[in-house]
Amino acid sequence: MSPPPPAVAPAVTASPDWCGPALLAGAFLLPAPAAALVAVPGALLGAVARRPAGVRRLWRAARLALAAYAASLVFGLCGGREALAATLADPATAGEPGFSPYALVPAAVAALALGLTAAALEGGVLMTAEGRSPRAAWRGRVLCSLVPHLVHGLAGLTMAVLWRSPYGPPAALLVLPPMYVCARVFALCQRERAAHQATVRALVQAVDIKDRYTRGHSERVGRASAMIARELGMNGDRLEALRIAGVLHDVGKLGVPTRLLRKNGPLTPEERRAIELHPEYGHEMVRGIGFLGEAREAVLHHHERLDGSGYPYGLAGADIPEAARVVAVADAFDAMTSTRTYRRARPVPAAVEELKRCAGAQFDPRMVVALARALDRHGWPATSPEEARPVRDQVLGRAVGHAPDRVPAYAPDSGPDYAADQRGNVPSGRTSARPPEAARPGRGGGA
Repeated sequence: MSPPPPAVAPAVTASPDWCGPALLAGAFLLPAPAAALVAVPGALLGAVARRPAGVRRLWRAARLALAAYAASLVFGLCGGREALAATLADPATAGEPGFSPYALVPAAVAALALGLTAAALEGGVLMTAEGRSPRAAWRGRVLCSLVPHLVHGLAGLTMAVLWRSPYGPPAALLVLPPMYVCARVFALCQRERAAHQATVRALVQAVDIKDRYTRGHSERVGRASAMIARELGMNGDRLEALRIAGVLHDVGKLGVPTRLLRKNGPLTPEERRAIELHPEYGHEMVRGIGFLGEAREAVLHHHERLDGSGYPYGLAGADIPEAARVVAVADAFDAMTSTRTYRRARPVPAAVEELKRCAGAQFDPRMVVALARALDRHGWPATSPEEARPVRDQVLGRAVGHAPDRVPAYAPDSGPDYAADQRGNVPSGRTSARPPEAARPGRGGGA
């Protein structure tokens, strides 16, 4: 059985630095050893983000030098130098800068060789230094840098032609300022993306600290949501939005009194109504975060049921946003397959059968089928020791022990009624206390 696809956003390697075209121009014009030396000065003099700076500069110089060496070698083996020389000697150009289409293919292959070599070296270091698996070390590094490297390959070929043209090196160097602007914009986009991911991680960590009994639940729901979304044919930004929706679905628990989340015993009707406000609390918290997109609707509506008996607004059928229907299935699945202090985890097949039994009334059958197909194909990882470890109390600085006699607010494993056993989920056959029809806002309400 193959491992499940990554639920987290793929690691993205920055595109080649803005002087990447100069490295490739050197690879196109010079022998491999000389091309490798072109990368060294800039790598040694450039700024580094983290310490030790000296070691990182040396590593960067070595990595880029090896990548440039590989690019130059591949360019020569593909006949690139002959094609470039033929371009420069072509009487049809009358000495004007230009290049033959035959030079494009070797240039593209050489640019890919540079990117693949750099990614392989970087991934190898991550495997060695941090003990990452090959899949985790190289995930996304190659695919996310293909287009930038190809663009730099074209720019590098243009520089090489201009360098040998009557206009000389000054004309070739004019290629670099536009590349600097593009690289700067790319870096800013990457920084913004990193800030978004840090925001999501901070919210999830806050929920895990407050509700210590469900540690790791948010990340697993995000993983299951991504599996469902991928099975439904979603990709790109939509897939990432569904993953984030799963990760943040319980962020509203930050607005629920901690004593209710940690209560050892049944909840009173008033306490249950307080917990059932967590989707609205969550929506209020995230509605101003623009990059979350449809994840905000999933946070608000992930406890709605297909038959209209869910909460907070009793939406039914197609009125429930698609993202919320995905997260509802992922949430219930992880709740059933996770070991809690008050009951053992159900086997994955039993959990899937329970989801199928409740499909049509509580869950969207299409989402249940998609999850079942994804599980058949990829399986489901067991809870890691890190997720099972008790969370340390952030105020007292001591480990928080699990309450052995903790009783769930309702017993999901007793009787035929299904209940996704997280506090706040409503078991089958029950309805939550919802506002009257006139008081309910429309879809996406509660804002």
